[in-house]
Amino acid sequence: MSRIEQRVESPDELHRPGRWIALSVLVLAVLLVAIDATVLGLATPFLTEDLEPTGTQLLWIGDVYSFVIAGLLVSMGSLGDRIGRKKLLLCGATAFGAVSVLNAYAHTPEMMILARALLGVAGATLMPSTLALIRNLFHDPRERSLAIGIWGAMASAGAAVGPVVGGLLLEHFWWGSVFLINLPVMAVLVVVGAKMIPESRNPAPGPWDLASVGLSFIGMIGVVYAIKELAAHGPGWENIAAGIGGLLALCWFVRRQLTLPAPLLDMRLFHHRGFSGAVLADLLTILGLSGLVFFLSQFLQLVQGRGPLEAGLAELPAAVGAVVAGLIAGRAARRFSVRSVVTGGLAAIGLALAAVTLIHRETAYPLLGAVLLVVGVGAGLAFTVTSDVILSSVPKEQAGSAGAVSETAYELGAALGIALLGSIVTGVYQNFDTPHGVPPGPAAAAHESLGGAVEAAHGLPAQQGQALVSAAQESFVEGLGFAAGVGATVLLATAVAAWFLLRGQKLEDGIVHQ
Repeated sequence: MSRIEQRVESPDELHRPGRWIALSVLVLAVLLVAIDATVLGLATPFLTEDLEPTGTQLLWIGDVYSFVIAGLLVSMGSLGDRIGRKKLLLCGATAFGAVSVLNAYAHTPEMMILARALLGVAGATLMPSTLALIRNLFHDPRERSLAIGIWGAMASAGAAVGPVVGGLLLEHFWWGSVFLINLPVMAVLVVVGAKMIPESRNPAPGPWDLASVGLSFIGMIGVVYAIKELAAHGPGWENIAAGIGGLLALCWFVRRQLTLPAPLLDMRLFHHRGFSGAVLADLLTILGLSGLVFFLSQFLQLVQGRGPLEAGLAELPAAVGAVVAGLIAGRAARRFSVRSVVTGGLAAIGLALAAVTLIHRETAYPLLGAVLLVVGVGAGLAFTVTSDVILSSVPKEQAGSAGAVSETAYELGAALGIALLGSIVTGVYQNFDTPHGVPPGPAAAAHESLGGAVEAAHGLPAQQGQALVSAAQESFVEGLGFAAGVGATVLLATAVAAWFLLRGQKLEDGIVHQ
C-alpha cells in the first residue's frame, strides 16, 4: 500500500471545519446546472413564438445542453482529478455565467442551439467536480451519505424546481431571464467557493489523453443523436451512420482505456456488478423524472391553459418528494438494504409513469400532483443511494472519475428522457388529422409542435382555430400517454434488474482510513 493509503487521518481531517458551508456552495452549483436542464420547459411556448424554431430545432434546443454535458463529463471529471477539482469548478462557474448571457440574447434558433451547447461545455466542468469534492470533504461514511443525500436531493429536485423558477421569471420578464438568473448565483459560488472549498486532486494522475477525450465525446453524441432521430423520424442513412460511428468510437474508447497506464476512465470498475447496477439505475431514474417533468410542463400550459407560474408550482411536489427522500435515503439503505431502496425507487417512478397513461385534457390536479410526488420520492431514493454506491466504491484519488460516471448517467438520462420520450410524443402528435378548411401554412406549423398549433390558431377564424387546437391537444395527450407507457415498462423492468444486480451491496458504515 502507498504511504497515502496507510496514513491515518486525524479527527480534524475526518471532520474538516467548514465542510458544511463548502457543501452548501457545491449544492448551489449542482442545483443550478440541474435547473438549467429543465427550466426551458415552461419557456418553450414563449421561445417558439419569438424564435420560430422547427419541431426538430425545438427538440435540439431542449436536449443539446444535456447531450454535450453527457459527452464531456468523463473527460472533465478526469481533468479535475489532474489539475484540481476546485480550480475546474471555479473556472467552469465563471464560464457558465458568461455563456448564460449568450443564451439569454440568442435571436435565432441556430444561435440558441449553439449557446445551449456552449452552456453544456461549462456545465460539464461543474457536475463531476461537486461530487468528487464531497468525497474528499467527508471521510466519515455516515456524514458522507448525508452530504450525498443533500447533493442528490438537489440534483433530483433541480429538474422539478426548474419549472417553478421559470414560471416566476416568465410571469414578469421575457424568456431570456431564465438564463440571466445564473449570473448572481455563479458569482456567489465563485466568491464563497474560493475561500471555503479546499483543493483536491489525484497526486499521481498521469497525462490527460486527448484522443480519449475526442472518442468519448464523438461516441456519446453520435449514439444519442441516432437514438433521437430514429425515434422521431424512423430509420435513415444519416442516423444509422451516426449511430454506427458513435458505437465504433465508444468501443475504441473502451479498448484504449484498457491499455492506457492512466486511463481517462477505469473501465474495470464496471466488472463490479453493484457498480454497473448503480450506474444503470442512475441513468433510468433521471430518464423517467426529466422526461415526465419536461412534457407535463407543456401539458399544463398548452393543454390545460395554466400560466407559467401556476404550471411551475403545480410541478413542485416532484421537488418536495426528491428532497425529503434524498435526505433519508442513506439511513433507509442501511436499515433495510441498498437493493430494496433502489428497487423501490425505480418501481415508484415506473408506476407513476403508468398512471400518466390515464390522463386526459380535463384530468384534475390531485392525480397529477400525486404522480409528481411519487416520481420525486422514487428519484430521491434511487439516485441518492446509487450515487453513494458509485462514489464509495473507488479510492478518493479517483473521485473525479467516479463522480463523472454518476453524472454521465444523470445527464445522459436527462437527455434521453427528453429525446426518447419526446420523440415518441412528437411522432404520435404529428399524425393528427387537420380539421377541414385549415390552410396549408397554418396546418404545417401546427404539425411541427403543439406550441406551433396554438400560434397558428391565432391567425384563423375563431371556430376553425379552436378546432385546430383541440385536435392538436388530443394528439399531444395521446402521444404523452404512449410515451409514458413505454417509460413505465422500461422503469419497471429496471427495478427487477436492480434487485438482482445490487444483491449484497452495502453502504460503508465505519470510518475508513485512507
